[in-house]
Amino acid sequence: MDLEPSPLALPFPDMPEIAGATPRVARARYKDWDRCDLTYVELVEGTSVAGVFTRNVCCSSEVELGREQVTLGKARALVVNAGNSNAFTGYRGREAVEQIMAQVADHLGCQPSDVFVSSTGVIGVPLPKDKARAGIAAALEAPQCSWKEAADTIGTTDTFAKGATASAMIGDTRVELVGIVKGSGMIAPDMATMLGYIFTDAAVDPAFLQHCLSAASDRTFNCITVDSDTSTSDTVLAFATGGAGNVPLTSVEDAGADAFFAALHDVCRQLAHLVVRDGEGASKFIEIVVGGAVSDESARRVGLAIANSPLVKTAIAGEDANWGRVVMAVGKAGEPADRDRLSIGFGGTWAAREGQPLADYDEAPVAAHLRGREIRIDVDLGMADGRASVWTCDLTHGYISINADYRS
Repeated sequence: MDLEPSPLALPFPDMPEIAGATPRVARARYKDWDRCDLTYVELVEGTSVAGVFTRNVCCSSEVELGREQVTLGKARALVVNAGNSNAFTGYRGREAVEQIMAQVADHLGCQPSDVFVSSTGVIGVPLPKDKARAGIAAALEAPQCSWKEAADTIGTTDTFAKGATASAMIGDTRVELVGIVKGSGMIAPDMATMLGYIFTDAAVDPAFLQHCLSAASDRTFNCITVDSDTSTSDTVLAFATGGAGNVPLTSVEDAGADAFFAALHDVCRQLAHLVVRDGEGASKFIEIVVGGAVSDESARRVGLAIANSPLVKTAIAGEDANWGRVVMAVGKAGEPADRDRLSIGFGGTWAAREGQPLADYDEAPVAAHLRGREIRIDVDLGMADGRASVWTCDLTHGYISINADYRS
């Protein structure tokens, strides 16, 4: 299935190499396509790891094993298979993952639990062991590749490669962070909403890395949605190699901890936005800002109710300033709200304030705003100080076309 690049696509950034992380790609040929579909990243001994995973109860063996592995806090390699999610495949799927882990561990001289595996693609087809074995063998001998090549390789229905980078100062030491992500459909918050991998040369204690990743994910990956569907394979992993040589970060009290978290959050935010920009069939990037809620979490839930509403999303696709659909979505969210305090706006123009339409409301600037690619919806519940931002895309005929033809 050949897809045109999303009109919301952004160019892949220049990304530095990360000391202690070596990416390679290979062709396992999980599908009948002429492209690399296996990504392998070798990590130096002593690399810390943290992860967040889907809560979908029909998750893959890769997710089940990954949850166990991150509790150990160390990693030596990452393998990502594209084209086959290996989910809902029973013992055969588990055996395929364990085979990959053992093959890489034997090569590196480490424990199988040090090897993290993710798979993405069609659900219900066991990962072919022979293709996995051959693909791993090829990857182990492949030359180092760029982060863009790695990002291209992990994609499925993605229309462009997605990457982000940031840096931070820890004392006198500059540390680098890079991230790649895949995701276009089956995207809804419940951690992690896609496959994403972040690599840093900072030295970070595993427990603190987990604290940072979980906090950053709650504010970024858990605030995006394309279609309200949470995948069986969703994973975000962060790896800290220690190659920069900084004094290891162990808590929020350490010098440089705030700067590191800010950089990690920035990478997560960039990656989350890129997934929305590549939403299947998307033509508009939508930011929904909810204020005046009883709590930040309540604001997030209201924002997601709006973002997941097909009526709101199709109105935006049609460039229709139908703010009544936003009112409907607020009301169905199940969160504290008062009709007579509610205010709705688009692109900085309020359409309704405190429960009623503005007498002098001029739809012209709203209509002009909706003709653009970047859309903002403001909601003020007028209840308290809770606030959150949620990001989504519009719903077009393209989404139906892509998903009706997904397996062909």
